[in-house]
Amino acid sequence: MAGAGIKEIKNRIGSVQSTKQVTKAMELVSSSKMRKAKDRALASRPYFNTMYNTVKDIATNTRGVRDPFLKQREVKNKCYIVIAGDRGLAGGYNSNIFKLTTAHMDGKQEKVMTVGKKATEFFQKRGYDILAAEESVEKCDYDSTLALANQAMDLYKKGEIDELYICYTEFISPLTQTPKLMKVLPLAFDKEEAKSKENSGSRARVQYLPSPEAVLSYLIPKYVSGVVYDGVIESFASEQSARRNAMKSASDNADEMLSTLELSYNRARQTAVTQEITEIVGGVEALK
Repeated sequence: MAGAGIKEIKNRIGSVQSTKQVTKAMELVSSSKMRKAKDRALASRPYFNTMYNTVKDIATNTRGVRDPFLKQREVKNKCYIVIAGDRGLAGGYNSNIFKLTTAHMDGKQEKVMTVGKKATEFFQKRGYDILAAEESVEKCDYDSTLALANQAMDLYKKGEIDELYICYTEFISPLTQTPKLMKVLPLAFDKEEAKSKENSGSRARVQYLPSPEAVLSYLIPKYVSGVVYDGVIESFASEQSARRNAMKSASDNADEMLSTLELSYNRARQTAVTQEITEIVGGVEALK
């Protein structure tokens, strides 16, 4: 029994060591990708913030501006652009974004556009109407996000969808990522905030040429595509960070398991040696 126990423990130690090698390698790969993705995410934020503030300024502070993307209408059909991961082994990264999305849905089989293999698989299994699918977040470039945004805007203009949302994971830090759901269309801004700024005189008056409507119609498509592209970049950085954290935790747990198994192995080996010595001594005593 003692010999069988030692063999089982040795096999278990070898299995844990092999698993640790895999998790350590995945941690290093995710760390490398995360650093590059973090730089991209941080570099894209100034552009997105400037675009958002410009569109908001025109929409809320210019009277008589009319644009189909600003008009509120009865909501019959919703569409969600859902950005998840290409693979698993990233803790609760994928499940968190799916929970946030499905919790916001009304259960009317809303239309979805997916980015990432896991998002496509999730909504396919549940029978959702998938209008477009990008299988890889890592390979999804600006041209791909522009195509998604243009398709969504065309559907909105035709009246096939009445609201457009984007669901992605915001990169806060390498240790913190937050699932986020954002309404993209129709554009809605806080007009009360704009009025308070105008009354206080803190807002500088800007003249848009040839007209606010022309500038707005030019900026809104770029704003929508920028929102989608920013969501892809933020999500990819968040995915790599989540996978790095998960693999680091797995490697740390493997180290703890190895320490426990080595202690058990030494105890079992010491027990076996003690038993053998006892048997030898007993045999010698019997021969006297």
